[in-house]
Amino acid sequence: MKNAWKFAKTCCLIALLSASLPAIGNAAETRGKITGGVLHGVPEWFKESFLDIADDVDDASDADKHVLLFFELNGCPYCDRMLEESFESEPLGSYIQANFDAIAINIQGDREIAFNEEISVTEKELGEILKVHSTPALIFLNADNKTITRVNGYRAPERFRQILEFVATRSYQTTSLANYLQARLDKNVYQLRANPLFSQISDLSSIDGPLMVIFEDGSCYDCNEFHDGILADDRVRKEIEPFTIVRLDTGSNTTIIDVHGNQTTAAKLAREHEMIYRPGVLAFDEGNLLRRHDSLIFPHHFKESMRYIAGGYYEQTDYHSYSLRRTEELLANGIDIDLGRPRVQSRQ
Repeated sequence: MKNAWKFAKTCCLIALLSASLPAIGNAAETRGKITGGVLHGVPEWFKESFLDIADDVDDASDADKHVLLFFELNGCPYCDRMLEESFESEPLGSYIQANFDAIAINIQGDREIAFNEEISVTEKELGEILKVHSTPALIFLNADNKTITRVNGYRAPERFRQILEFVATRSYQTTSLANYLQARLDKNVYQLRANPLFSQISDLSSIDGPLMVIFEDGSCYDCNEFHDGILADDRVRKEIEPFTIVRLDTGSNTTIIDVHGNQTTAAKLAREHEMIYRPGVLAFDEGNLLRRHDSLIFPHHFKESMRYIAGGYYEQTDYHSYSLRRTEELLANGIDIDLGRPRVQSRQ
C-alpha cells in the first residue's frame, strides 16, 4: 500500500508541478490581489528602544521587569489580532505594562540592533538568525539577557496570560512552561467535538499516505474556531482531502502507537513534540514529520501548508521557497489571496 501511495503521489506531483507553472501567453488579464493583511501599529506604551538589548535588559531589571521582544511584520493579521485582544485590551494590557518592557522588532526592518555581545545586525538579519518564520514571535529575556521562553504565533488571551505570569513570577526558575501551563490552565473551557473528517485510528504507524494529527483537550480556547472556521472552510477541505486525520485527546491515558510503531499516549506525544498550544497540528508523510503548527493559523496558510505535503512539494523544495512560488502562481493567474481571519461557519 505504501509503495502504491508513493507511486500515485509521484504522478500527482509531476502533474501538479506542471500545472503550477503559469502558462506563457495565457496569464490572467487581471492580476490577483492579496487581501486580509492588517497594518496595526504597536501601542504607544511600547518602549522606545535604542535597540541595545543588553541596556534594555538592565533597565528592565532595575524596574523589576522583564524584556519582551515582539517580532512583527507589516500587515501581519496574526499580529493584529494578538495586539488587539491582549496588548490593547484589559486586563492584559495593564499587566504587560506593569511587568514587562515590550520592544517591537520588524523582521523586515533595517534598523541596527545589538542583540547581545556577539550579534549586532539589522532587524531583518536578526529575524533570520533567530529563525523567526512566522509572526508574531515573542521572546522573553531574563536579567542575564538570556532567553527564558519563546512564543511562536498567536495565543488566545487566556493562554497568553498564563505565559506572561510564568515569566513575571519567575516560575521559569523552578519549572518548565509546559508543566506550568498544565498545572494552571482551565480544563473545562471546551468539550471535544465529533467531526466527520476524523478517523478513529490508534495505530499511527498503520496509516498510508499523509497523516494529520490534531491535539485537543478541555483547555482549548480556539478549538471551536478551528472546527468552524478552518476545517469547515471549503478551501481547506480541498487541500486536506488526501490526509488521514486523527484527533488526539491529550487528557486521555489510552495507549496509542506512534508513527514509528512505539507505544505512547496522546499526552506523551504532545510533550515529545513540545506542543503547548491547543489545537496543535503535526503533519506527516511516510512517517516523517514535515509541518508543525503550535499556534492558531488562518485558512490560507493552513491550506497551503497541507498542500505542500499532500502534493509532495516537500520532496523538491523547502516550504519558504514553495510559498513564494505558490503566491506568485496564484496572483499571476488572477486568483486573490485572503490572509485574513477565519469566516466561522454556523453549527448545524
